[in-house]
Amino acid sequence: QVQLVESGGGLVQPGGSLRLSCAASGNIFSISAMGWYRQAPGKDRELVAHITSGGSTNYADSVKGRFTISRDNAKNMSLQMNSLPPEDTAVYYCNCNARRFSSWSTLITYWGQGTQVTVSS
Repeated sequence: QVQLVESGGGLVQPGGSLRLSCAASGNIFSISAMGWYRQAPGKDRELVAHITSGGSTNYADSVKGRFTISRDNAKNMSLQMNSLPPEDTAVYYCNCNARRFSSWSTLITYWGQGTQVTVSS
């Protein structure tokens, strides 16, 4: 089975920064793409940032210029979050599209457990 473990969430003051990390492990043949999503109370889960195995990136309009997604290696990624306003408060989820050794021809989406990011003074 594939497991995604997130770290780096917590409490930060407005205007501050956080760096989220996601580590994938388990029965992984390859990871085609990884991304970060978030869900604020009472709202739908939304895409924050996305990166492909080729290095192409996409960002939500609300975080462009402030967030940077990167692939640290084939199974790890990070999200650098700068100039955080209270509106960025949400549970952030790691996501990846992966192929398993046991079924490498099938692409499956996996999710992390989520990590709380709270921006408050």
